[in-house]
Amino acid sequence: MKKYAVVKIAGLQYKVAEGDEIAVNNLNQEKGKELVLEDILLLAEDDKIKIGQPFIKEAKIKAKVVEEFKGDKIRVATYKSKARFRKVKGFRPLLTKIKIEKIATS
Repeated sequence: MKKYAVVKIAGLQYKVAEGDEIAVNNLNQEKGKELVLEDILLLAEDDKIKIGQPFIKEAKIKAKVVEEFKGDKIRVATYKSKARFRKVKGFRPLLTKIKIEKIATS
């Protein structure tokens, strides 16, 4: 079985494994920068599972910023019946793609 972890990045939780590339909310980091993630909530390796209270202090995750990009456009349309009122709003989030390089326990 693979080693994986649940980590908190920018207020959201992600399940990650070594070699994964995930898109997270914008971190304002330049491309190629090394990151050390310390907010690890759960760590699973084979049959052993460690749960943090709230974080696991002895574990760290090394990641690298791959790119910053814009996500898909989200369109929200509102209307009121019988009133001829229609409004369309759009939103396009800024995201950062990071690659998980190593899950280290000490």
